Amino acid sequence: MMESMKRRSTTPVFKNKKAAKKITLITTAVLFAILTPIQVARVVNADPYDDRINAIQQEIDQYSARAGALKDQADSLQKEVNAITIQKDTIQAQINLKQAEFDKITAEIKANELKIVENQDALGSTIADMYVDNKISPLEMLASSQNIGEYVDKQSYRSSVRDQLKTTIDDIRQLKQQLETQKKDIERILAEEQLARNALADKEAQQQSLVNQTRGQEAAYQQLTNTREQDKLKVQQAQQAAIEAAMRAAASRNGGSSVVNILPGDPNKGGYPWEAGCYVDANAWSHGGSGGDGTDPLGYGCRQCVSYTAYKAGAKTGNYPRYWGNANMWPNSARKAGIATGSTPRVGSVGVISAGAYGHVVWVEAVNGDGTVDISQYNYFNAGGSGWGHYSKMRVSASTYDTYIYF
Repeated sequence: MMESMKRRSTTPVFKNKKAAKKITLITTAVLFAILTPIQVARVVNADPYDDRINAIQQEIDQYSARAGALKDQADSLQKEVNAITIQKDTIQAQINLKQAEFDKITAEIKANELKIVENQDALGSTIADMYVDNKISPLEMLASSQNIGEYVDKQSYRSSVRDQLKTTIDDIRQLKQQLETQKKDIERILAEEQLARNALADKEAQQQSLVNQTRGQEAAYQQLTNTREQDKLKVQQAQQAAIEAAMRAAASRNGGSSVVNILPGDPNKGGYPWEAGCYVDANAWSHGGSGGDGTDPLGYGCRQCVSYTAYKAGAKTGNYPRYWGNANMWPNSARKAGIATGSTPRVGSVGVISAGAYGHVVWVEAVNGDGTVDISQYNYFNAGGSGWGHYSKMRVSASTYDTYIYF
């Protein structure tokens, strides 16, 4: 019996010597880890990227200042050519800006991924596997200890290191997740910048068409301008008719007795900041604005429906849609930018009527239980004021809008 017990008692001794050797090596590494805490910090020198971003932003600001100076000139062919040139330059500069931001975030992600690998290598697989994953059992640790006090110390070490490792790894993963989120944001912005490239191509075609139609003659330009204004009014009137038709059809489907209920207006006009210095004429053209050429800072016609909803979406999310085109182009632009669309209204979404040459967009303020929605908008004819370009609020059937964009 005693012999049998001796044999059984000597077997763990051999294993525990190996375990003790492992623990000695590990304890050294642990002490190193404790004395040299891992630093979770940005490892990319952002200055070159920031300098590049700041330089491009200054370039955009210069373009804006030049655009603003145009409002002091008389209407002329040269003014329009100059305005289109500046718009082209501004779009290209914004493409460059977003590319610089994308490059910066991509470099930060790559550097932090490398930092994670380096930290894992420095800690060693032994610590990560045996201390974090608890591959040394309490029994083995007790057997390799000289006394209970040493065992408690080892347990405390392991607990301390495990907590430090967990905190450090969690911090690194959180930073990586944050950077990945930023990268997705930049990828979304780059998708929008593809829309900007399309807008740039349109501007180039517009400029070339203008030159071809006028042959550089001021008299021909004035005649062309008059024709365009008349055509614009006809298209805008047809667009208004299409919007009202969509409302009537939706009200009929919903069994409503009225097409639209006008709601009390908001004195703050939804917070829209680009009304001052802008007006929309009898032909529905925008004039003035931040650039002096009828546009807002995002490139839309000021006091138009798309300008208002772009502001509301940006105020909600921090990302302002740029160059999404006319209202009926917004659903496709949203999907390209990774933003979901659907047929069910939500508070804080954009409702889209795709009918007509331009379509129409509104901001959803409330979703009601009777199948209606409360919306705010700009540029609904004779709503909120006489003519075009005014803020208004309405209650209409939710099915008026064929698409909702969920910002």
